[in-house]
Amino acid sequence: MPKNAFSWIYHLYVDGFRGMKLGKKLWLIVAIKLFILFVVIKLLFFPNVLKENFKSDKARSNYILEQLTIN
Repeated sequence: MPKNAFSWIYHLYVDGFRGMKLGKKLWLIVAIKLFILFVVIKLLFFPNVLKENFKSDKARSNYILEQLTIN
C-alpha cells in the first residue's frame, strides 16, 4: 500500500479501470446519460429568465431583493 491514502485510492481505481471490458462501456453510457440530464434538459427546461427579462446586474439584483423581501 502506498504512503498516501489518496494515492492508494487513485491507484485502486486506475488498476480497476484497466481490467474492465464491459464496465468501460457501461461507464460511457452513464456519462452520456448524465450529460443529457444536466446539460440538454437544463437548456430546454430552465432558461435564464433573469438574463432575458433584465438588461443590467442592478435590475436583476433589485428584482431578486424584492422577491426575497415580499413576505
